[in-house]
Amino acid sequence: MLNSKQRAKLRSMANSLDTILQIGKGGISENTVKQVADALKARELIKIRVLENSLYTAREAAEEIAAAADCDVVQVVGTRITLYKPNPDEPVIQLD
Repeated sequence: MLNSKQRAKLRSMANSLDTILQIGKGGISENTVKQVADALKARELIKIRVLENSLYTAREAAEEIAAAADCDVVQVVGTRITLYKPNPDEPVIQLD
């Protein structure tokens, strides 16, 4: 669980990130969760976009992905989701 200072630092780091995944009308599948988990292991901080034709709102998608991929939701702004999970082997982002 992230505290407010950690969340603020991650939000500022996420400003310059590009969206690497999109969730559309196909919804959230096992493959989507695997892609998110792989991306989080490589990058630790990622942005996802929820398309308008998706069955999910951005908040619903964020909660479902976070539960399935065991990560933290940093922020949800409009249709963009920012997720964070530290790499257990080689953490890149230092929050403390």
